[in-house]
Amino acid sequence: MSALSKSSRLSRRGLFGVSVAAGASVLAGCTSSGSRDARRGPTASTSSGVRVSPTDGAVQRAEDARPGGGRTVRASLTSAPMRASIGGQQVSTWGYGDRLPGPVLRSRVGDTLAVAQRNRLDQATTTHFHGLALRNNADGVPGLTQPAIKPGGSFTATFKTAHPGTYWYHSHVELQRDRGLYGALIIDDPHEPLSYDQEWILVVDDWLDGIKGRTPAKQAAQLAKGMPMGHDMSGMSGMPMPSMSGMSGMGGGDGTTSPFLGGDAGDVTYPVHLINGRDPMRPDTLKAKPGQRIRLRVINAGGDTAYRVGLPGVPMTLTHTDGFPVKHQRVDAIVLGMGERVDALITVPDHPVPFVALAEGKAGRTFAVLASGNGARPTMSSVPKTLTGKVIQSGSATADPSVQLADRPVDQVHTLALTGGMAKYGWGINGRQFDEANPFATAYDIRAGQRVRIDYANHTMMWHPMHLHGHTFQVGATGPRKDTVIVKPMQTVSVFFDADNPGQWLTHCHNAYHANRGMMAVLSYVK
Repeated sequence: MSALSKSSRLSRRGLFGVSVAAGASVLAGCTSSGSRDARRGPTASTSSGVRVSPTDGAVQRAEDARPGGGRTVRASLTSAPMRASIGGQQVSTWGYGDRLPGPVLRSRVGDTLAVAQRNRLDQATTTHFHGLALRNNADGVPGLTQPAIKPGGSFTATFKTAHPGTYWYHSHVELQRDRGLYGALIIDDPHEPLSYDQEWILVVDDWLDGIKGRTPAKQAAQLAKGMPMGHDMSGMSGMPMPSMSGMSGMGGGDGTTSPFLGGDAGDVTYPVHLINGRDPMRPDTLKAKPGQRIRLRVINAGGDTAYRVGLPGVPMTLTHTDGFPVKHQRVDAIVLGMGERVDALITVPDHPVPFVALAEGKAGRTFAVLASGNGARPTMSSVPKTLTGKVIQSGSATADPSVQLADRPVDQVHTLALTGGMAKYGWGINGRQFDEANPFATAYDIRAGQRVRIDYANHTMMWHPMHLHGHTFQVGATGPRKDTVIVKPMQTVSVFFDADNPGQWLTHCHNAYHANRGMMAVLSYVK
């Protein structure tokens, strides 16, 4: 939590740091600035100053400073029980408007988006607009940025859409997004620099809800029992221990690992994988003509699964990560953690080809069909089980110069040690599990105008896709602009951002089950 000297700057040394966790010493030096206040419950003050509330005038001033003058685009989302055809059966789940995924929300830079939300579930819910730098009181975090929407209740989130890109929305209450409460959110650029003939939005998801009686809540209860020896036994002390896997329904059940994830691939074995709500028995299809250029917008909406995505024999040109442009590069496949997105361009071949999503480090795959020219339509039996060639992780791209952060001194550093393990299936940050009733017990203070560095120091033997609300950071000195980044076991990833969006913002693991068990904290603006 110490401020850096004026000579400390964003540097290449900050891109990736690999460390062997010395958990106890790190935790001793990284107590929460809000912990004393939080013991008395959420509070408006801290020893560092007064916390900027979601309705503070500074929040409105930041909103006023965003590009505007466009239309007001109105959309509606109704959270409700629904039936869906998945894995050859009808399952009961939850969704938005009886659709899976939910409807695509779309606006242009400078528009105001007004999303009217209605709750027809039997429990409270909210909607989080993932990746957007939006006003704090529209962020959808219950108890921190707004009250939860009670059953039968409603709430309208109104905010400017300031930056073009591929984003998404989802429930931010417990494990609701591991059902069907998610959808794509696209912000179009009125001055789009890319040239293409069509776009294809591809929302990839792992699915268990309603299959053989499984639900996310039941899965979480099973995981909460822990295991005698798990992926790691670091516990909340942050001390590393040897790894081991092999519990039915948990990671390692299929005995596979991934070097892109640093080892064990996940905690949950999913029976079905979907693209745009469709399983491999009835794949989503895009019709195109040979030679056309297609813009792919790929979103990993999974709960516990990274995906390796690509089209066999068709190279992709990576153009964006998490909505922001990167230096273009040709690749054959991309590995995406939960919450991450990429945009890529392809040239349509003269024959049908599958868009393949492989569950990285797990058994399981799914596909969609790009229908073009002549030839046999892909089927599950013909879809490859591997994607090779040039395979990258989206966090390894290079920011386009137009969005690279300017060089300036770093004013504030927070080290967030990612702690926990499988022994009791407890996860946390700096040894603390997030408590929704006392969110400032894990608060890290920042001030408007600061250049902030966050060191995500993974002291566990599991990988974690770490997400920051309300901001886009840069990975290291020249890495991509992102809001979600993979942190491998025993690795430290340093990210930088400018504190230009006042309010109270979560940062958390985007593994739904890790977040549910406490791997969250608050970045708290104070004044």
